[in-house]
Amino acid sequence: MIKKMKSKMPLPVWILTLAAFAIGTAEFVIAGILTQVSESLGITNGQAGNLITAYALAIVIGGPILTIWLARYDKKKVLLGLMGLFIVGNLISALTSDYTTLLISRILAGLTQGPFYGIGSVVATKLVSEKMSGQAVGQMFAGLTLANVLGVPGGAWIGNSWGWNTTFFIVAILGAIATLAIWYFIPILKESEAPTNIRSQLKVFKNPNLLASLMITILGWAGFMAFYGYISPIAEQVAGFNRSDVTWILVVVGIGLVIGNELGGKTADINVGKSLIFWVSLMILSLVIIGFVATNQWAFVLAAFFFGVVSFANVPSMQMRVMSYGAAAPELAATANISAFNIANALGGFLGGVVIDSPSLGVSAIPITATFIPILGLIYIIWQESKVHTAKKTN
Repeated sequence: MIKKMKSKMPLPVWILTLAAFAIGTAEFVIAGILTQVSESLGITNGQAGNLITAYALAIVIGGPILTIWLARYDKKKVLLGLMGLFIVGNLISALTSDYTTLLISRILAGLTQGPFYGIGSVVATKLVSEKMSGQAVGQMFAGLTLANVLGVPGGAWIGNSWGWNTTFFIVAILGAIATLAIWYFIPILKESEAPTNIRSQLKVFKNPNLLASLMITILGWAGFMAFYGYISPIAEQVAGFNRSDVTWILVVVGIGLVIGNELGGKTADINVGKSLIFWVSLMILSLVIIGFVATNQWAFVLAAFFFGVVSFANVPSMQMRVMSYGAAAPELAATANISAFNIANALGGFLGGVVIDSPSLGVSAIPITATFIPILGLIYIIWQESKVHTAKKTN
């Protein structure tokens, strides 16, 4: 029988946080070592950016399918299996010097993220009392935020010091430590409920407001990875920083992400729709500012910090809107939103890659062109919120 802690977060939840940290670092670390990878493999920065897109698409396509398939099995064994695949994927990345092999290894590692976060969230809630369920999930996902504050800058520093292959090797070691901790500390969970009928869950997608919410996530978030995924070449080639400076720049942006997540949660509690309009508008503004000041080093850093705050402030509102309209099947809705975020990551990574490899545009054009999709998103949000407001007045 699992002993549920009433006031203190139990160690197994912290272990899930560690695993989420390793997985989140693997996803975003390419942003800090992109120029190293491109130079080492003799490819363009845009081709290196495809490593972002491949990882994101693996989450989008493989995540929901694996989650549905794995839901019937013992959750502890599933977590261990997913972490095993994650370790293998990153070890292949660490040992290869071939672009195609690296691309495949990123896909392997990416397949684990959606199922691990989805199933790990369920495990986290079962390890605590019902009143602490939300805190437990939040604690686990804090690993993703920490990955941006510590993992990505740390990975960039390791890559600068010992080569980008070493970065993936360290990520694999983190995954191995988390795997051993899961095996030793997380108990086997006794299932109290029969597996949920998938067909009944899929009916939630008949709600047009849920589909609109997922589209808001895609359009509103795509600008994040279009800029963040290429922050290393922008900092080096436009702002004129040394490669070693990218590490602390990523730390500054990461701190902005943490602050933004906190602020966004508070505004989302007040009004989700207005919060979305406010923060997406500011993210667009931040990208425009970066586009104009990027050649000034300190102005670039301040603008990038501002971007970090306002971009991650979008996340709580996007999540809350999806969960609100997907309440009939919250786990499936949450998984779908993870896919939506990663469709946006793939779209942003692709857009940035096209721009950076374009003879007529190039790296300096990325911040401005990164606003194109969020502008469409802002228009779509305003339209959807007006429809919701009209429907409420009618009822």
